[in-house]
Amino acid sequence: MNTNVNLAAPVGVLVLLGTGFVLLVALIFLIQSLIVRKRRRAKLVLVVVIAICALYLAGILAFSFAGKEKVLARGEEKHFCEVDCHLAYSIINVRRANALDEPPGQTNAQGKFTIVTIKTRFDEKTISAGRGNGPLYPNSRVVTLIDESGNRYGAASQRGTALPTPLRPAESYTTEIVFNVPAEAKPSALLINEGEWITHFVIGHENSPLHKKTRFQL
Repeated sequence: MNTNVNLAAPVGVLVLLGTGFVLLVALIFLIQSLIVRKRRRAKLVLVVVIAICALYLAGILAFSFAGKEKVLARGEEKHFCEVDCHLAYSIINVRRANALDEPPGQTNAQGKFTIVTIKTRFDEKTISAGRGNGPLYPNSRVVTLIDESGNRYGAASQRGTALPTPLRPAESYTTEIVFNVPAEAKPSALLINEGEWITHFVIGHENSPLHKKTRFQL
């Protein structure tokens, strides 16, 4: 299974929360030690804080370097772990156009439109035992097109069902992502990743520093 993490998401989240709690307690002790002028204790707490941060950073880098770059073929799925279930994304169509829609509402490309159709599927086989059939509200997504020269382009617009729209187990929908790229550019790959800033600090997450990415071939 191709996923956006190489450490189980529940483990990564728990480690982040646990480390954050320990650091918060340590910082409270540090501030209190400085207030009562316990300099030796303050130095000890500061060393502990630095050691915890260093160990956490080492964990992030270890899983980042252990990851592998992947390029998925048409139809292959990339799973996003939502802690107790997975959302699977795949590309089902790619087309290019000079304009969108018909007159009078026609929109002309500054270069050339690349329209990528993405399928989002709630993989019901990944549900935890007690989850039930309630709707899942996905985290935000960032979709980036990469051309053969390595240039990156953000989405100009979305058509169809918006990303991310909530869905229930086994449900799916499609979304057209429109990119306005130079006419001479040759689209090569598409990257879908999470938009939440906190994911950059989760060990094993694709968004963490220097972590390898799983892309879709166009």
